[in-house]
Amino acid sequence: MDIKLIKAPSPATLDIIKNRSKFKLEKNPGALGLVQGKLIEMTVASDIAYKTSGVEVLDVRGSCPQNMIMLAIIGEMEEVKVALRNIEEKIKEKNIW
Repeated sequence: MDIKLIKAPSPATLDIIKNRSKFKLEKNPGALGLVQGKLIEMTVASDIAYKTSGVEVLDVRGSCPQNMIMLAIIGEMEEVKVALRNIEEKIKEKNIW
């Protein structure tokens, strides 16, 4: 699984996310977390993010032939950091919750 954090994402980056998801931008978010991996990992990561912080989680759709499975986690910097940290910790532990 790959995890990246973007502080104050640019309008161009947000346009990419908007074009590949159902994201409706109301204000510029403080941070954008990106998580890419297997479908099962992304489903678990989405659940973890929703349960641990006040972020919005989006499915970012890829295109053939390279269909990427990726989540965008959008919110304030600290909220996104908490969500990403919890995803990393829980996936490594292989916990069942």
